[in-house]
Amino acid sequence: MAPNTFKLPDLGEGLTESEVLNWKIQVGEHVTLNQIIAEVETAKAVVELPSPFAGIVQKLHASAGEVVPVGGPLVTFGDEAPSAQSDTPNADQDAAGDGGRTPTLVGYGAPAASGNRPSRRSRPVRNEPLAQEPPATISPDTVQQAKSTDAGARRTVTRSTPPVRKLARDHGIEISSVSGSGADGAVLRSDIEALIGMPEQAASQPVAATAVLVGDRRVKISAVRRATAKAMVESAFTAPHATEFLTVDLTESMKLVEKLRKHPLLRDVKLNITTLTSLIVTRLLGTYRALNSRWDEANGEIIEFGSVHLGMAVASDRGLLVPVVKDAQSKSLRDLAEELTQIIELGRAGKLTPAQLSGGTFSITNVGVFGVDAGTPILPPGQSGILALGQVKRRPWEFEDQVALRHTSTLALSFDHRVVDGKEASEFLAGVGAVLEDPGMMNIFI
Repeated sequence: MAPNTFKLPDLGEGLTESEVLNWKIQVGEHVTLNQIIAEVETAKAVVELPSPFAGIVQKLHASAGEVVPVGGPLVTFGDEAPSAQSDTPNADQDAAGDGGRTPTLVGYGAPAASGNRPSRRSRPVRNEPLAQEPPATISPDTVQQAKSTDAGARRTVTRSTPPVRKLARDHGIEISSVSGSGADGAVLRSDIEALIGMPEQAASQPVAATAVLVGDRRVKISAVRRATAKAMVESAFTAPHATEFLTVDLTESMKLVEKLRKHPLLRDVKLNITTLTSLIVTRLLGTYRALNSRWDEANGEIIEFGSVHLGMAVASDRGLLVPVVKDAQSKSLRDLAEELTQIIELGRAGKLTPAQLSGGTFSITNVGVFGVDAGTPILPPGQSGILALGQVKRRPWEFEDQVALRHTSTLALSFDHRVVDGKEASEFLAGVGAVLEDPGMMNIFI
C-alpha cells in the first residue's frame, strides 16, 4: 500500500500543539488499527494517541520532548520495512500526504486505511523470558548494549507515570537507570527529585530523598505551566477581581462529616469538608446566579448558566489543573463525593482528558491542604466566582458565651465585579458560612 502519514489531530478545545512525551512504538514495528502509539501532553492533559492506520512504522517525525503543531506529521506507515536512514525521528515535512482520515478526538478510534480490515500479524513463540530492564547500577552504555542483543524481544519500559518521566527528561536523567522505590520497582517523583542536582556519576545510584542545591538550573516551561500562566494573566488583567474573607466555626460540620462517614450508604466513599462545602455551594448558586455566570463582552451580555459545572483545583506533578464536575447542582452527596474523588485522583495521575478540564462555571480551591490559612484566588477565565478554603484548625473561639477550642477555617471568595455586586457576593459567602457553622440551616438557605 502507499505510505500513510498520521498527523497530530485536533484534540479539542482549540488546542494548537502538543508535546510528545514518549513513543509506544519504534521504526520497523508492525502496528494494528487503534493501537496506542504515543502519549502526548497538551496544555490541559496527558492523552494517548491511537493509530488510525495498520502497517509497519517507517518513520517517526518527532522525538520525545518535541512540540508538534496540530496537523504536523507524527508517524508514517507503510507495508514494507523502512530504509536505514528513516530510523531517526525528525520534524521534516511529510511528502506522502495524510493518505486518510485522522481522528478528531483521542479515544474515539479511527477507520481503517482501506475497506479491508487488516489481519493481525502472527507473533513468533519465544521460549526464553522477555528482556528485563537492567539494574540501576549498570552504565548507560552497558544498558544499550544489553538491549541491542535481543532486538526481536518485546521492549519493557521502566514503570512510572508520564509526569515523572517528563521530570526526569527535563533534568537529563535516564529514567531506566533509576532504582525505583515504588511498588514493583516503579520510579516515583521523589526518586527523580532525589537525583536532581546530584553529580553525574552519582545519578544512577540510590540516594537519600534530601534535595541538594548545586548552582542554578533551568527548567523547561511545560505546556500546562504555560497555559496556566496565560490564563492567570488574562483573568487578572481582564476581570476586575474583588475578594472577601469570612472565618467560620466548622465544628458542627466536622462532626457531621464524621457521622456521615460511618453511615452504611456512605462508608465506601471519601467524604471531607471540601465535599460538604461543594454540596452547599452548588445549591446556593441556584439563588445567587450572578456568581455562576460569565461576562460576554462580544455580545454585550451576561450569561447566567442554568447548570453548575463545578471546577475543583488540583495540584499535580504537571502543575495546577481544574477538572470539572458537570451538573453538580443535581448530584447527591454520594455522587458528588465519588466524582470529586475520581477527578482529583485522575488529575494527580495525569490521566484527565481535555473534556474533563473544560466548561467550568464556578470553582473551589482548598489551599488549606498545604497548611495555609487563607489566600486570594484568581478567577479561572470565563468564570465569575471562585471560593478558597483555608486550613481547618482548632482555635480559641467564642461559643455560647464562653471561650472554647473550636475547629475554624477562613473562606475567601473572589468574584468578577463587572458581574457580581458586593451585596450579592457578601450574602452568598455569609450563606455558605452559616450552613457550615450549623448544617441544620441547610433547609433554610438552600
